[in-house]
Amino acid sequence: MNNSSLSNALFFITLVFLQVTLFNRIDFLGYLNPFIYILYLVYHPYDKENRIPFIFTAFLLGLCIDIFSDSGGVHAAATLTTAFFRPVILRWAFGLSFDHQTIKIGKTTFGQRFNYLILLILTHHLVLFTLEIFSFAHLVILLKKTIFSTIFTLLLCLIFVSLFSKKRT
Repeated sequence: MNNSSLSNALFFITLVFLQVTLFNRIDFLGYLNPFIYILYLVYHPYDKENRIPFIFTAFLLGLCIDIFSDSGGVHAAATLTTAFFRPVILRWAFGLSFDHQTIKIGKTTFGQRFNYLILLILTHHLVLFTLEIFSFAHLVILLKKTIFSTIFTLLLCLIFVSLFSKKRT
């Protein structure tokens, strides 16, 4: 196991642990639920040629959260869908930098980082809450949970990205 794989595995385990022990306990008025484990999808290195391992580990990430949260597979479906659409989101947010595979999240502009995070988080949360609620009769609740949780998760992710990214030189 090389150094990159080891650091990815430790990051995976750390995010699952933090989500299950700390962030799953935050539920403000039923609408604000932070899902910080999505940072794994944000930071995982992109490999244009071999996406299958990433999609598989994204599924495992969601499955781990589902097992510890007893949520019946909604997190696995949401992370799997988000991982599948990640190249489209990367291309939209970063443009030419994505095509040449020169992206470092910490070295991007705030606008690019914001667009990337908001699209990734919104995709994840929309799938997650649609499967969780699974009723058009509760469309307003679905939209409230999606929007408010997206905003809260986005703020936390921006804080984590800012804190743990190397400064530009």
